Amino acid sequence: MRRPYFKHPRFRHAAGTGAFTPPQLAKFYGLPGTGAGKKIAVIELGGGYVQSDLDGYFASLGLTVKPVVFHGIEGAANSPGDPNGADGEVMLDLCVIGGMAPGAEPHCYMAPNTDAGFIAAVAQAISDGMDAISISWGGPENEWDSTTIASFNTLFEKAGQAGITITVAAGDNGSSDGEAGKHVDFPASSPYVLGCGGTSIASMSPINEIVWNDGTNGGATGGGVSSLFALPTWQAKANVPSAKMRGVPDVAGNADPDTGWLVVVDGQRAVIGGTSAVAPMWAALAACLSQAIGKNVGFLNPVLYSLAGWARDITAGNNGTYMARPGYDCCTGEGVPVGTKLLALLQPVPAPVPAPTPPSPVPPAPVSTIRTIIVTGASSMTVDGKTV
Repeated sequence: MRRPYFKHPRFRHAAGTGAFTPPQLAKFYGLPGTGAGKKIAVIELGGGYVQSDLDGYFASLGLTVKPVVFHGIEGAANSPGDPNGADGEVMLDLCVIGGMAPGAEPHCYMAPNTDAGFIAAVAQAISDGMDAISISWGGPENEWDSTTIASFNTLFEKAGQAGITITVAAGDNGSSDGEAGKHVDFPASSPYVLGCGGTSIASMSPINEIVWNDGTNGGATGGGVSSLFALPTWQAKANVPSAKMRGVPDVAGNADPDTGWLVVVDGQRAVIGGTSAVAPMWAALAACLSQAIGKNVGFLNPVLYSLAGWARDITAGNNGTYMARPGYDCCTGEGVPVGTKLLALLQPVPAPVPAPTPPSPVPPAPVSTIRTIIVTGASSMTVDGKTV
């Protein structure tokens, strides 16, 4: 059984008091465009959604969002009914995607909570040609068998080659991932996905954003060093601790329930946090970037690690073992996005327009011989001085 990474609040917030709507956070993180023409999938392993609740929620935000396209995998159904269960995960994902990329078409792939079902859902989403896929379910690396991990990585690599962005929540249990010692979460640790960690927004103006860690209250962004995957080439200069294995996460976004996402679950407004919100947030950003550029951004990791100036660095806080620091860290990765800056860096530089070639000089027209004709009479005349 895999677990979803969303955190219900310990208390209810009123809108505007420690809670943010997806459009507010889209503006805060500089998402460009609406994702129009793109398809974003969420992978779910239980629970369900109510379309009328989503319609009313988006209408209250002044948005018109396409209805969710549902895909039942291995007989799984859309089964809402438990606001304290997996419904919270499903609705959080769909509210974030619709609220941040309202022009995109949302798809929900529902599968049984088994490794086989999970794999089948991802495979189907790739086969169906999604532009971005958000995954907010997982477990510590040591809980997975090698065959299942290999199957997922084969799919994730295939997705990247097809121009599909896959975003995955890094977990909500700090550097231990809910176990003794230090652990990271899979599939967030796969070298073929974008691992998404969490922050806490203490203030939007002035901006004050730190690592999400609720301490003894429970809940902190996952992150650390993989025990399975060697350091990818695109992390070679990131100063990952130990410099030998893959660092997690790659990026981050708002995840603290105390500064959480105002959504709707089974007809009730709720403020929810967790890195589950960050995976669909980055999927929405990928769709918006792809729309603006005119082609899919695909597997973003090599590009993000090679570019400078697109992220807002998070340098305060910790997730247990790991401390935030300038540059890459195992709490928030490279940082949180400034979408407009990332778009500017991703847009192709227009080819220089060559100066126009001056026209070849036109030779002067030949001058005709001027002949003077003087008429001297009916029977003769003078032409060029000669009587004819």
